[in-house]
Amino acid sequence: MNQQFNLRAGAATVDITPEEMHFLHGYPFIERMSTGTHDPLLSSALYLTDGREQVLLISNDVIYVDKKSVERVRHNIFLETGVSTQNIMIAATHTHSGPVTVDCVISENDPVVPEVDKRYVEYMEKGIVESARKAFENAEPAELTFLKGDATGLGTNRHDPQGAKDMDVPAMIVRGSKEKYIACMLVCTMHPTVLHEDSTLYSSDFPYFARKALQQDLFGKECPIIYFTGPAGNQSPRHVTRENTFKEARRLGEIVANSIKAELPGNKRYIPNSVISTKQVFTDLIKRQFPQTELAKKHLDETSDRFNYLKEHSSDPKAIRTAEVNWFGAEELLFLSKKSQSGSLEDAYRNCLPAEIQVIKIGDSAFIAWPGEVFVEFGLELKKQFENISLITYANGELQGYITTKEAVDKGFYEAGNSFFDYRSGDILVKRTAELLRELRQ
Repeated sequence: MNQQFNLRAGAATVDITPEEMHFLHGYPFIERMSTGTHDPLLSSALYLTDGREQVLLISNDVIYVDKKSVERVRHNIFLETGVSTQNIMIAATHTHSGPVTVDCVISENDPVVPEVDKRYVEYMEKGIVESARKAFENAEPAELTFLKGDATGLGTNRHDPQGAKDMDVPAMIVRGSKEKYIACMLVCTMHPTVLHEDSTLYSSDFPYFARKALQQDLFGKECPIIYFTGPAGNQSPRHVTRENTFKEARRLGEIVANSIKAELPGNKRYIPNSVISTKQVFTDLIKRQFPQTELAKKHLDETSDRFNYLKEHSSDPKAIRTAEVNWFGAEELLFLSKKSQSGSLEDAYRNCLPAEIQVIKIGDSAFIAWPGEVFVEFGLELKKQFENISLITYANGELQGYITTKEAVDKGFYEAGNSFFDYRSGDILVKRTAELLRELRQ
């Protein structure tokens, strides 16, 4: 490495695993209290600067991080590092084996889900700030390379194994002096839900095994792996899992790791001089018009009948599970319809709107951050329009659940049942993001 390199980079991880027992959040109407830790929940941060612009990209092994947490964390990171708040990305991996971090409205209809423990949120926020500070302090001259893995076999479309999916695993490899690896940052578009209701250990699910395999086989045990989740709202390992165990989580995690390992040896060109640029915009989304309670009740009866029929007559556990979660969604739709008619959803809308769109461009590659659980079709639409982009979701806030497609609404899918926003909101996110990307091209 020589002095002509303008890039500097640093990375770090901090353990944000709760120190006490917590409810494990992610599966409706199931009481799961933690009984220990399988793998530590991490806050993993990557700092980059080109000498002019500074950015921090931070991934956290929790189910959500809400807007108020993001605001507090960004402010405190700015005080510690001087990195502009608009240049800090804070995302959740969306593990279903971690504590409650957001009070979701639909949880009011679920008697087993507790309210957020503010003490844990404070602990989590301090951990995120610490990971960012350490990454900043670890900065050294650096160079980058980009690659794209193929994680076919990791999962499918939740509702149709032949439906829309995205198996690409874009990654950025950061290398420092003497070719020592500083970090690997990747984006994987799949729900981390191998572990189900019978698992009571804190875990990041299969992303843990992906990180572990990459560290052991490629980058070194001390190299942070910054793992982000893409638009996985309707992406699930359900149709490929053989069992819901840590052994199976290891198998799927190693598919992700192998997708990177397969590409890295042939990708030798590291870039020492990249320009970093950023854009941020806040946009309103279209609030959903909920059905009248009578129609929602009819839909609930139909999905309940479907679920009960399959339980009695089907031998396909995956079809039964899909019918079960659609029934959960119908329960939640009825609840939200009642809340909407009473006017009591407005506080939730105020807390998550306007939605933030953030773009961090590093050389020719752009990393886009959206809040919420977004269906993959919207990410695929962006990829049709632009090359070298990676969409990260569950980022910089939450949207009380899903951004779905019209098809999901028409077919009564689970995600549409508890969505707060009209399906056209996805088109708004795509349109506004495209505008930002075109601005960055100029």
